[in-house]
Amino acid sequence: MGRVSGKIALVTGAGSGLGRATAIMLAKEGAKVVVTDINLETAKETASMIETGAAIALQHDVTDETRWQEVLEETKNTFGGLNILVNNAGIGDGSDVESTDFATWKKVHAVDLDSVFLGCKYAIRYMEETEGLGSIVNISSIAGIIAGHNLASYNSAKAAVRHLSKSVALHCARKKNGIRCNSVHPTFVRTPILDKMFARFGTADGEAKLARQVPLGQIGEPDDIAYGILYLASDESRFMTGTELVLDGGISAM
Repeated sequence: MGRVSGKIALVTGAGSGLGRATAIMLAKEGAKVVVTDINLETAKETASMIETGAAIALQHDVTDETRWQEVLEETKNTFGGLNILVNNAGIGDGSDVESTDFATWKKVHAVDLDSVFLGCKYAIRYMEETEGLGSIVNISSIAGIIAGHNLASYNSAKAAVRHLSKSVALHCARKKNGIRCNSVHPTFVRTPILDKMFARFGTADGEAKLARQVPLGQIGEPDDIAYGILYLASDESRFMTGTELVLDGGISAM
């Protein structure tokens, strides 16, 4: 307990799935948490699962530049600053390059990549003003390392998050501002992003289909990834920046 005690965290897309698990885990380990989501009601549900006074819920369209600035200012006004940013909000798409329409391409990049740029760009100043080390954790995907024929926009956006994270890390290191930046690359995790597949194949058959692609023979649970995020958010990883934490059950080893 207390691995991020006294720190202030902002987690995007925290109304469900991986974001919710991360927000709850950071709070259990001592952080004050700003829970944001485009759906305010689900953000409030997550905040209600955290000890009173340790979390607030905010509506947050992560593609909106002005809203990013408002959310960060409210974070500072409520808790006094920011130490941890988890850029988790994201959407998926299962289309190949020919069948992906341009509107979908732009939407996936807006949510999965542009939002990460905006979060990093505007959070750094608040983190520099806050006592203690800072950590930016950008949620990419194993799809940001290994491509698929039917993931054109998703592959592109998640791969860009990986390299953007390295650029941010080097920028902060050059400034000597005590802020680190790393990316996290999960494989299939039991979150709402898999709902469409489960609706198509059924939950049991869908899970089995995905698990066959993972050397460990199972898909991940949200906490499996949240523990990795906790490590990167904590001072335990103070010598780790500009790299990726791959949590893929062995897929990338094949």
